[in-house]
Amino acid sequence: MQKIMGDATTVVPDYLRGLAAAHPDIVEYDPVHRIVVRRAPAGPGKVGLVSGGGSGCEPLHAGYVGLGMLDAACPGEVFSSPVPNQIMAATRRADHGAGVLYVVKNFGGEVMNFGLAAEILRREGVRIEKVLVDDDASFPPELAARRRGLGATVLVEKIAGAAAEQGRPLDDVAALARRVVGRSRTFGVALSSCTHPKTGRRTFDLPHGEYEVGVGIGGDRGHDRRPLPPVDEIADVMLKRIIDELQLRPGNQVLVLLSGLGATPAIELYGLFAAVRDRLVKHGVEPVRSLVGDYITSLDSQGALLTVLHADEELLELWDRPVHTASLRWGA
Repeated sequence: MQKIMGDATTVVPDYLRGLAAAHPDIVEYDPVHRIVVRRAPAGPGKVGLVSGGGSGCEPLHAGYVGLGMLDAACPGEVFSSPVPNQIMAATRRADHGAGVLYVVKNFGGEVMNFGLAAEILRREGVRIEKVLVDDDASFPPELAARRRGLGATVLVEKIAGAAAEQGRPLDDVAALARRVVGRSRTFGVALSSCTHPKTGRRTFDLPHGEYEVGVGIGGDRGHDRRPLPPVDEIADVMLKRIIDELQLRPGNQVLVLLSGLGATPAIELYGLFAAVRDRLVKHGVEPVRSLVGDYITSLDSQGALLTVLHADEELLELWDRPVHTASLRWGA
């Protein structure tokens, strides 16, 4: 393993310290609770947004703290959930008197620990709503309970964050977040696994000339391993179940997020986006917004996550609202 890092046990706090030092106008780092919180005051009466998960998936979640997105993020160890004490500390910093929305990816540890934190804080009088992100279309509908939270997490944080910034009440922000999840699907592929900084080893072996179909963001294998085809066929594999499940029809508008997994060159990622867009247009579907780059990753894995949101005018308007975070910025 060759990494730009010191002690493997400090890789996460080192990252968080560096993030806050590079963007002091946007976030601050609380080393006691190991959370990242919004620097600019949000003002009373604004719904707070909190999310978190295993580190290694950067810029998720700490990179999305700031105006128009999260009020606080609680990163766990690499590929491990944050603990309840972190989540409670983040909630207290994010509570502006109008309640707090938890954006929770469908991983066992995150579901359990956010649930425990919510239970404790509700007894203290904090109003909390949770939205479960389970957009992973690599599992068939009959295995929907196993669907992981993937790229739709970024869309939820952006769109719900914009609604909260407008001063909408907690119930409305939560309902909007659930709408985004219901109208989004993600499919992932990988050409390599990632190297865990604590073990120094790849999380799985992948022979040359093959790729994993249906990967997530925790260094885990997909559901199938196939010979690596040309980019057009990869786009077909990623889009098939997404189009079917979202019941996309000619005339529909979509927002497309194509994220690299940490080690995918831009020349390949944009080539894949071109193939995806060609197929959507051929299907009669109009990609009206797009985001291509590393927005939800898996350390140094080479591959991509394709997320498609069946958009409507309200969702697009909220997507276009100003945002100012370390990793997503426009209009502010």
